Amino acid sequence: MSYNVNEKGYYGEFGGAYIPEMLYPNVEELRQNYLKIMAEPSFKKEFDQLLKDYVGRPSPLYFAKRLSEKYKTNIYLKREDLNHTGAHKINNTIGQILMAKRLGKNRIIAETGAGQHGVATATVCALMGLECIVYMGEIDIARQAPNVARMKMLGATVVPALSGSKTLKDATNEAIRDWINNPVDTHYIIGSAIGPHPYPDMVTRFQSIISEEIKWQLKEHIGKENPDYVVACIGGGSNAAGTYYHFLDNVNVNIIAVEAAGLGIDSGESAATSVLGKEGIIHGCKTLLMQTKDGQITEPYSISAGLDYPGVGPMHAHLSITGRAEFMSITDNDAMKAGLELCQLEGIIPAIETAHALAIFEHKKFKKEDVVVVSLSGRGDKDLNTYIDYFKL
Repeated sequence: MSYNVNEKGYYGEFGGAYIPEMLYPNVEELRQNYLKIMAEPSFKKEFDQLLKDYVGRPSPLYFAKRLSEKYKTNIYLKREDLNHTGAHKINNTIGQILMAKRLGKNRIIAETGAGQHGVATATVCALMGLECIVYMGEIDIARQAPNVARMKMLGATVVPALSGSKTLKDATNEAIRDWINNPVDTHYIIGSAIGPHPYPDMVTRFQSIISEEIKWQLKEHIGKENPDYVVACIGGGSNAAGTYYHFLDNVNVNIIAVEAAGLGIDSGESAATSVLGKEGIIHGCKTLLMQTKDGQITEPYSISAGLDYPGVGPMHAHLSITGRAEFMSITDNDAMKAGLELCQLEGIIPAIETAHALAIFEHKKFKKEDVVVVSLSGRGDKDLNTYIDYFKL
């Protein structure tokens, strides 16, 4: 069985491009060109050069000694938090900005929840001198104020989404509306492995640098390139897609996907799509989606702005349904405790999204000889106020 996208844009039964007719030319132009452009030597050279000199890749693979001692296994952290802008998001925005330039687009739009993708998009627009409009839910604007300030400093226009739950899904709706109204000169940089084909595949390919590096870095560390487990948190799922990519077809590498259970899976305040979701269509693709009996999208909840999305990327929906990945749901409380634990055991302050992935060690036992690689997808400075309020620091 293949876990990658097929030529029609599907991962098993999930994926595709369910879009209004007005968007068809944009998406089709991208679909026909993205693989060709990515294969061009000049594109590859520019992409690799920027990842090295601007982003600071390769990001280190760090053996977390004290964390490993506590949980009696071998835990390696893939330090995406050390990238320029503080998360994995920049890998994808650099790829997409180079793509947009080659397609002749000079106006960039994006959606953002935690603000990391918005910052990464604003950053590359500043780098390339392109206009940047970022849509962000009004609630997320309030809880991620430092990132909003960063976007504005970088020259982006931040537009609040005032509909629905005023979070990520609503920001995405607004961005899609903008794109329909500005089809010719605008490229929409989607920040996650979600959206109409070819977005999930394109984003995953740009993020696959993560697993590519893990392989050779692990070989340097322990003499073998495949870990026993790869672990990542999942909202839409781009950091996870990049972390899993080069291991998808190797069934000896176990995949763990960590979702936000919010206040508890059955609390009505959760974002655990793999448990609560059923097949549906959101933002241009068929995937697992939290919805009411009559198909209305239910509001997700997580303390982390980057994980409270009601769906999951189609690749992850496929990994879930086929059993290729083990999905775990982690509550706000467990995630916050795991975040603080990493601070105090390893001197690293993780994003609250990432802290969800770290919380699995309290719930799952690993063998002493296991090698577990966790994607440390983002740094926690954007979340300091949430940590401060939560722990009354």
